[in-house]
Amino acid sequence: MACNGTGCKSNCYKDEEAGVAEVASCTQSAERTKSGAAEANPISDTLCIKCKVNEAISGYGGIDDGRFCADCFRNNLFGKFRFSVTSNAMITPTDKVLVAFSGGPSSRVALQFVHDMQHRALKNFDASRDRSLPVFGVGVVFIDESSVSPIPSNELEKAVKDISSIVASLAPPTKELHVVPIEAVYSSESSDRRDKLIKLVNAVSDSTGKEDILLYLRMLALQKVASEFGYNRLVLGSCISRIARHVISATVKGQGYSLPADVQYVDARWDIPVVLPLRDCFAQEINMLCRLDGLKTLALSTSPHSGINSLVSSFVQLLQEENPSRESTIVRTAGKLIPFHFNRIPEIVDGKVPLATQRRQKRYSLKSNESVSSESFCYLCNSPLDKSETVDLSNLENCRSSDIFGASCCSSCRFQILPRDTTSLEQFYTLLPHFLVARSKQVNNRNLSLLREQIQDCLLSDSEDET
Repeated sequence: MACNGTGCKSNCYKDEEAGVAEVASCTQSAERTKSGAAEANPISDTLCIKCKVNEAISGYGGIDDGRFCADCFRNNLFGKFRFSVTSNAMITPTDKVLVAFSGGPSSRVALQFVHDMQHRALKNFDASRDRSLPVFGVGVVFIDESSVSPIPSNELEKAVKDISSIVASLAPPTKELHVVPIEAVYSSESSDRRDKLIKLVNAVSDSTGKEDILLYLRMLALQKVASEFGYNRLVLGSCISRIARHVISATVKGQGYSLPADVQYVDARWDIPVVLPLRDCFAQEINMLCRLDGLKTLALSTSPHSGINSLVSSFVQLLQEENPSRESTIVRTAGKLIPFHFNRIPEIVDGKVPLATQRRQKRYSLKSNESVSSESFCYLCNSPLDKSETVDLSNLENCRSSDIFGASCCSSCRFQILPRDTTSLEQFYTLLPHFLVARSKQVNNRNLSLLREQIQDCLLSDSEDET
């Protein structure tokens, strides 16, 4: 009688009197054969596929779940980080890097890995005779959003103490910690900047728009800190899981044209280039590393979200549970889009930078298509604009500044964030940080000057007009 009652497919046959133990042994042998393991010398499924000595870890649900032991898993994750950094010239010996720290697992691992690189660079510097290569500097910034989020004061105080303790433990070298309120996007002379921020956020009626404008203000705050304290790189802990969610949500919100700008390793459209060294790491892997190494993370209280971003997050999480490679597939597909010219660090010419770093930068640097490069950006979210979204300023020269600002924003911001009626838009415009208003006026003046240069031959001089 064939032992197909237990799913055996090894074509072995047993008598009806065969014991259950023999049937189970046959089934296990068939499963090993199906998985490609050699029956003559089977390898235990619990062994690490890399070192083949230590027991593999499992239970975190990632794409590599049950494949690596703890040491190989840690080295593999750090290898992804280091390859992203070196192949895209994210950090060089002369840089001063600012790590954005929210307290979550991703930013915690990003900070830890940056520290590990800095610590190794310091050891190499101390061991070298000529000490020709300096050690890059590292700072940490935490954006306090308690003014617009329901975070209890005692919880925030404890979080700041924990962050200070975490940063202090990552020495040497010493890292400077910056705790900055999000209302710092307004000028320091403004005494009512907290009230202005609250009014600005409350002026946005759409729940998705509220989340998005806070995201933009957070980036402005990070850029301001980096600029004021002399940092030339801003490190974010965005991992492949978060980027996959952004790909779907940006598509739903009509941001398809600007999407390639947000999914690359480098984003240099900002004054301080933004880099994503954890772009190839999964959230499940990052969470597992925090548990293995006992990396302390924070979970600040936040209000529940009900917008598009939250719905997309739940959707992608469900996809990932069904198939661990879904997030990777989403990001790989989006990565095939043509990047913009600002999605790479400008080529390094400093003689202090190792030649190996320069070669890697040239080898892995993205080849952008200049024909799709945009010099026009949304005044609010700084997304590159398609030609169809670019405003003809000749028709708006006599309009109010608020109308010009609204017309110069991307379609997503106009729909999700900006008020519909003119009076509310004017009030919204008066509540914007001075940086956004000044940038829009500067761009308008530059564009108008360019327009005048283009039509100069068609303009009449004062003498010709009198004649």
